[in-house]
Amino acid sequence: MKKNLFLLGLLVCSMATMAQTTEKPESWYFKLGGSYFNQTASTEFPTVGGNDAMARTYVGGKLVSEESITGSFGQGFRTGITAGYRFSVRLGVELGVNYYSSNSKTMAQTTTDAIFVSNGKPIYNFKSVGEIKAFDLAPAIVMFLGEAHGFEPYTKVGVLVPIHGDLEITTDAIAPVSATVAAPVHSVDKVKPNPTLGFTAALGTSYKLGKHISAFAELEYRNFTVHGKTKETTEFKVNGQDALASRTTAQIHTNYRDGLTTTSNNAATNPNGVDSSKPMDELSSYVGISGLGLTLGLKYSL
Repeated sequence: MKKNLFLLGLLVCSMATMAQTTEKPESWYFKLGGSYFNQTASTEFPTVGGNDAMARTYVGGKLVSEESITGSFGQGFRTGITAGYRFSVRLGVELGVNYYSSNSKTMAQTTTDAIFVSNGKPIYNFKSVGEIKAFDLAPAIVMFLGEAHGFEPYTKVGVLVPIHGDLEITTDAIAPVSATVAAPVHSVDKVKPNPTLGFTAALGTSYKLGKHISAFAELEYRNFTVHGKTKETTEFKVNGQDALASRTTAQIHTNYRDGLTTTSNNAATNPNGVDSSKPMDELSSYVGISGLGLTLGLKYSL
């Protein structure tokens, strides 16, 4: 009987020792990394300055080609720092702070060999290019899958919360500035977004380089859309000279609305036309920032 109790006690002690060697205590860690994302979904870009998301070519005053412009701002570079807390050998949480800069995307373009008027609207050469720059917070739940030979794979899911940023649209044109004169025109518009939430999921692994230092790699998918709130023209130059002061409030400022009515400050629906002393009302627009990216970096565990 005593022998059996001794063996049972030895077994319990052995199991406790094994648990102590495999179970990791609660701990903090920090990660610094850089990412490159490719877009995963393309949608038609919104209207830019009253111009549809189209690439059009005119020859001799006639339309010879037309193509819808689609894409996403999900392609670009991201850098970020992350703080993580590990509750156990399997479960942890993270909070990342990231800065994202998308690749530039053409949103609307017209090419013509001569300026002319079609349906009361001047047709001239122009190109509008957009780029998104933004900071976001990324809280996530992490599940660690076990460590072997220095590698520790894990998965995580979370949300993206943009906290600051804008869509900057740069337009360069050779446009008519009078009945007989055309000149280079350069403008920059900044679109501010409404609050939004996105989704992110990642599969990664770390590799121990030292007692506290590890390298890590993550394959991450993220998906969210940005809904425009306001737009402001911050630059407007004609022939290289600042001409922003010549623009009206309606030409400089835009409020995005879910719908337009007869009281909206928009000539398309308001019988009284546009009040140039007030911001223009335009239909709200959305742009996508969906992408699949690879993140590489270093992890420091306390």
